Amino acid sequence: MKNSCLRQILLALIISLFSVSVRAGKVKTGLEVLISQDFAQLKGKRVGLITNPTGVDRNLQSTVDLFFHAREFKLVALYGPEHGVRGDFSAGATVLDFKDPGTGLTVYSIYGKTRKPTPEMLKDIDVLVYDIQDIGSRSYTYISSLGLAMEAAAENNIEFVVLDRPNPLGGLKMEGCLTEPAFTSFVSQFPIPYVHGLTVGELATYLNDEGLLANKVKCKLTVIPMKGWKRKMTFDETGLPWVLSSPHIPHSDSPVFYPISGILGELYVFSIGVGYTLPFELFAAEWINADSLAQNMNNLKLPGLIFRPIHFTPYYSVSKDKVVHGVQVHITDYKRAELSLVQFWVLQECHKLWPNKNVFEMCEKSRLNMFDKVCGTDKVRLEFTQTFQVASILPIWNKDIVSFREKAKRYFLYK
Repeated sequence: MKNSCLRQILLALIISLFSVSVRAGKVKTGLEVLISQDFAQLKGKRVGLITNPTGVDRNLQSTVDLFFHAREFKLVALYGPEHGVRGDFSAGATVLDFKDPGTGLTVYSIYGKTRKPTPEMLKDIDVLVYDIQDIGSRSYTYISSLGLAMEAAAENNIEFVVLDRPNPLGGLKMEGCLTEPAFTSFVSQFPIPYVHGLTVGELATYLNDEGLLANKVKCKLTVIPMKGWKRKMTFDETGLPWVLSSPHIPHSDSPVFYPISGILGELYVFSIGVGYTLPFELFAAEWINADSLAQNMNNLKLPGLIFRPIHFTPYYSVSKDKVVHGVQVHITDYKRAELSLVQFWVLQECHKLWPNKNVFEMCEKSRLNMFDKVCGTDKVRLEFTQTFQVASILPIWNKDIVSFREKAKRYFLYK
């Protein structure tokens, strides 16, 4: 009798796990939807493709190769954003024009001297397709390339198609002020929050319809939406494979940590784990006492977060080959955690513990400009350095979220 009950329990558990697995695997990307529709949107057309290694189907077949071998249309050109079409350029490195060895097609750089496709680059195509996995933070350059490519398509009367993919932060979190005009840059190209909560398809529609492209141009835009994606989903719940979107975003949870430390990382004073095995998950320096900082951070009782003391030696970047001490961020409740404010809480507690270590004075002056660009304003830094209290910047950091969310809802493609 006991064995029978045990078998029934195990069977129920297996069925339950299988059911969860099946549900998780139901998300289809825009690429997979396009393929299931026999490439209807592209039939008979000459196609240019903006992509990188994240452009894959669930079997990890590259969009480049799938398009190149498709019979319904002709792939005639490729366009390389930061890191390149095949992912063979490091962060910030100039991407070069070259012939793709796999297809023989010309790859035009849109992360070098030219960041916006020129008429010469577009002269042989009817439609420009965008298929890149974003990470949900404004300062990640792929969405800047998206907007500039949309402008080029509008100016050259070329169709623009976005193959939608999940926002790995989900579609509910929105954090940070909108970019002010004076701080528009390739790391803050558009007036959206730092954590924007949109898929690339939703963002493209938002930029197009809200007149946020240069000179308020509008392209002939089509978004191929996903099937099965919900706004509450984390990436692991999609059942899709994760391909590193850049060298320091190696895992499916890496996008979650990027907004936690990426702004502070621009000062190059703290090691944030870039150059070690935990990119964006750490805050450390030679002068920090790890136990003291962990205790102070945990005493804040920040929702959904725990901080663990850590000691390590970066292999490259900040504090290369030196032992540093600090904290590792552990997320215990993702829904409750406020990601982008963590770095400011760390700065607040470091200033309490080591008031003689003003990181804004310890960095090179040029890094202050980059810090402000990523913030989208200098008001955050100027206010924070007066008090070193997170409370002082909350009115600035949070002021745009309610109005942005209401406006953005009009462009939601998913519930």
